[in-house]
Amino acid sequence: MAIIGEIIKRVIDVSGLIDFGSDPTTSQRKVLLQLIDSAKNTAFGKKYNFEDILLSDNIIDRFQKEVPFHDYDKMFKEWWHYLLEGHQNVTWPGGQRYFALSSGTTSHSKYIPVTDDMLDAIRKSGMQQIMSLKNFELPGEFFEKQILMLGSSTKLQEKNNHLEGEISGISAANIPSWFKRYYKPGSKIAALHNWDDKVRKIAKEAPKWDIGSITGIPSWTELMLKEVVRYNKLDTIHDIWPNLEVYTSGGVAFDPYRKSFDKLLARPIIYIDTYLASEGYLATQKRPDTSFMELIVDNGMFFEFVPFTDENIDENGAVKQGVQALTLADVKENTNYILLISTVAGAWRYMIGDTVMVTDKEKAAIKITGRTKHYLNVVGEQLSIHQMNAAIAAIAKKYHLEIKEFTVSAFVKGEEYLNKWFIGSDKIIDEIDELTQYLDQYLRSHNKNYDVARTKALKNIEVELIPIEHFYKWSAATKKLGGQVKIPRVLKEDDFIDFEQFIRKIS
Repeated sequence: MAIIGEIIKRVIDVSGLIDFGSDPTTSQRKVLLQLIDSAKNTAFGKKYNFEDILLSDNIIDRFQKEVPFHDYDKMFKEWWHYLLEGHQNVTWPGGQRYFALSSGTTSHSKYIPVTDDMLDAIRKSGMQQIMSLKNFELPGEFFEKQILMLGSSTKLQEKNNHLEGEISGISAANIPSWFKRYYKPGSKIAALHNWDDKVRKIAKEAPKWDIGSITGIPSWTELMLKEVVRYNKLDTIHDIWPNLEVYTSGGVAFDPYRKSFDKLLARPIIYIDTYLASEGYLATQKRPDTSFMELIVDNGMFFEFVPFTDENIDENGAVKQGVQALTLADVKENTNYILLISTVAGAWRYMIGDTVMVTDKEKAAIKITGRTKHYLNVVGEQLSIHQMNAAIAAIAKKYHLEIKEFTVSAFVKGEEYLNKWFIGSDKIIDEIDELTQYLDQYLRSHNKNYDVARTKALKNIEVELIPIEHFYKWSAATKKLGGQVKIPRVLKEDDFIDFEQFIRKIS
């Protein structure tokens, strides 16, 4: 038994048992007060009367009345573009050293401010995740093993007196010095921009490492693990990293990848979900007996929830001004909400783009149910990502398929609307017509709006199975590989047509 590892484990056990005496509701009030007080002398704080809000009897109510909702476009157009131009004290005190370039599912990069206070908050949230490991019954040796963090390049691009890159690269570039002894792939490999070069270097260096845990987006982590196994002529990843105990996922739902991950392992490991976005570290899974994550309610982020209904969002998928937003104290469990955040990076009542359900108010536990702009509702289908994922899981089970990626769009073919699905499968089957009918019937039986749409404007659906690798080839050709890149689940018609044309070329 490793003595140092046991000491670290005992410290975590003791620290993790400390009761800080605040429930999520109390913590959230305190966070909002701190946010408003810190930003009261910024241009944003002066415009929206933060000084007066601080004097109110009900600060939350006054804050919600004074400050409008923002999506990225509104925030950037009205405020954040000044930061890119070098102005200070715009939406948060001071200037701006870092911008996270969002490379999710939108067609253009977004410049998200990452303040020093946000970096501190991310580090503290990381420590909360480490402290929660006491709940997972890990051996003492685990706490001496190395951590492989697979993300975008830590070699940030300098531009107009600021640095920019993806949030995973910015975070890794700012890891504390004490953590470097545990950190892999190390600074040289982590700085590489080319994904294929990075994976080859990792595969080559892998025998020298003693990895206990891995973090990264599932799709790219799986590709990396497969290359390590292939390059080193292994049967499983445990042949080279026998002490691998934990995989920490983030960015997308992990369930579609679970079976393929299991095939790369000699024995089960612990899977932990996290919610780290370009805008901050929002939530982490703290317990082994649930797949739900718990919002980090006491660390520089105030959460609001808008019921996810047609009446509350406009045609562009943004929250309509004036609709009711709820705090954590007022939400109903197991109801779909649009998530809004106000943060130490100077985002205010900001629509991050995700929809969530609160599964346990007392623990501030949530599950991500989808994306507001990945909500298919062209002719009244009202299909959420949550429902799509469930339908895809049902298909995979019935037809014994491994499905990790898919995308769908609604468009006019001839004079009729249809939904077209491209589904990434580990094998191509002959029963495609039967599968299509099964998908259609599943959606009709689980979504009354979709069922009504199928009797009216939505005349048909089409499904095409393609190799999973086609999605990654498209990602490489149109965006880049690795890092925080995700495959979009819903595409606009023009983007979908471009995607289909690319698939035809490589098929």
